[in-house]
Amino acid sequence: MSVETVARRYAGALADVVLKTGESEIVKNELKSWGEMMSPGTELYKVFKNPSVAQASKEKLLSGLIAKAKPLKTTANFLKILLRNSRLTEISAINERFAEVLDERNGLISANVTSARPLSDAEKAELQANLANLTKKQVNLDFNIDENIISGVITRVGSTVYDGSVRTQLEELRNKLVNG
Repeated sequence: MSVETVARRYAGALADVVLKTGESEIVKNELKSWGEMMSPGTELYKVFKNPSVAQASKEKLLSGLIAKAKPLKTTANFLKILLRNSRLTEISAINERFAEVLDERNGLISANVTSARPLSDAEKAELQANLANLTKKQVNLDFNIDENIISGVITRVGSTVYDGSVRTQLEELRNKLVNG
């Protein structure tokens, strides 16, 4: 099973719990801290990823960390479930998806906008209004500059890409001319 599938399932299940209890922001922040402690390359990551370390040792280590950090019971239980299912080292991907799921369930979506030049405040506001109208949700925009697109804008909302770049239009025109 892919990490993305695993992250989506665990994030969705955790979101169901925290939205009922009202702990979503606290749990999200606590898990972010745990994700930083467990990032690839750290000693903790190596220990929990290592199959030669006994499960009982990993459980003891996690219990000690939980006792020191004193997270909410929901967070502690979630970490224990991840460990039991050998998914604790995937916590960063799960955290990322968890934040997205919470935003989606609260009517928020994120969009990544790439333009050839910096957009004016009016252009940003118009783009945000158009995307909000299109998606029927509140949209948080993240802006990037890529001069290689020549002109126009490429917008990614989830897995959907709206490509209005001149570069893509020129490529499509070239393909039509070559292929008839």
